Amino acid sequence: MGGEEAWPRGGGGLRLAGDEKGPEGGGRRSGPAPGPPPRGFRWLRRQLRLWRQWPPGGRKMATAAAGALGLLWGWLWSERFWLPQNVSWADFEGAGDGYGYPRARHILSVFPLAAGIFSVRLLFERFIAKPCALHVGIQDSGPYPNAILEKVFLSITKYPDEKRLEGLSKQLDWDVRKIQCWFRHRRNQDKPPTLTKFCESMWRFTFYLCIFCYGINFLWSSPWFWDIRQCWHSYPFQPLTSGLYYYYIMELAFYWSLMFSQFIDIKRKDFLIMFVHHLATIGLITFSYINNMVRVGTLVMCLHDASDFLLEAAKLANYAKYQRLCDTLFVIFSAVFVVTRLGIYPFWILNTTFFESWEIIGPYPSWWLFNGLLLILQVLHVIWSYLIVRIAFKALIRGKVTYPGRIRPRLCTLHSFLTSFLFSMPGGSWTVSSLACV
Repeated sequence: MGGEEAWPRGGGGLRLAGDEKGPEGGGRRSGPAPGPPPRGFRWLRRQLRLWRQWPPGGRKMATAAAGALGLLWGWLWSERFWLPQNVSWADFEGAGDGYGYPRARHILSVFPLAAGIFSVRLLFERFIAKPCALHVGIQDSGPYPNAILEKVFLSITKYPDEKRLEGLSKQLDWDVRKIQCWFRHRRNQDKPPTLTKFCESMWRFTFYLCIFCYGINFLWSSPWFWDIRQCWHSYPFQPLTSGLYYYYIMELAFYWSLMFSQFIDIKRKDFLIMFVHHLATIGLITFSYINNMVRVGTLVMCLHDASDFLLEAAKLANYAKYQRLCDTLFVIFSAVFVVTRLGIYPFWILNTTFFESWEIIGPYPSWWLFNGLLLILQVLHVIWSYLIVRIAFKALIRGKVTYPGRIRPRLCTLHSFLTSFLFSMPGGSWTVSSLACV
């Protein structure tokens, strides 16, 4: 091309530098060659369109994938399945009263609030929980540093025999008893420190107690607390109130903060189970909010919160080695758990979801799934209550709360099954108690 620079034409051909049409559209106009075209986003998009065509069948595949995603999205949000007859999602677009109807965009405010709760937790554990732990005698001290013993611990054995203990005693001029204590403290150092567990439990105890008190205070002035049939009057067109909105958002933000903190907390054996539990809880609260099942949801959340803070209080007493207080709190926790899960839950919650809702709004597809999962949860309540009462009875007889090794795996297995099953159900806000995996 005579050394002249060339670049693609707009129509797909090539044009030489300096080859520009004249004013009338014909011939060449002499003059300095124009610079190369700008290499911006529009230029790149033009090149991709001109020189990189779709592979054979690519457009059909993209269209099919988009259609499949559209069908899946439509199935997940099927009005026929999730809503009563003659109700559509568009009906919730109205302003309503107070805070209006629950909207999906309200959930976005949860994430900054969860980050704020997590920050408050760090400050709480540092400036409140830790001083309380030190006050009750919980120390965060390891063994005295010793290079020789540390080398033996890491490279030879963590449980030295009598012969090795005598050799180390002569080498260090330490008493054998002192060396045994050093190895015991060093082994305990690899385990989660009691101080950290105390701080975590104290934070959960504080939040559970506060949210339970808030829930009772809010529900005390709510008409559906005294007449549970109010949960179904005018459903699903039940506008939000400020108290109900804050109750739901605070519960949801707290469980999101637990999701964040689980990766930096003490790693427990039930990590995966609790991870699934938090996912299930977040999913249930979120979708029950969007589906406007918030009235009955507040009752179930408050019912489950009634015993959680007692369990955390018993754990605090256990860490502080107040054994009698621990046993007393565990017995109280057992009584509250049995009363709420075997008394109030079936005769108050299940009665209204099975019979009163049938009478007022009638059944629809998600109604059956809704009540079926509540019934499964009640079966687990019976199993958990039996195991808890048995532990509490042994505590009264033996004077100490113990957790038999065979009970925990079975509880965790049932817990994992239910939470995995509940995760796909966007119709309720009830959380599965984490009691099984203390």
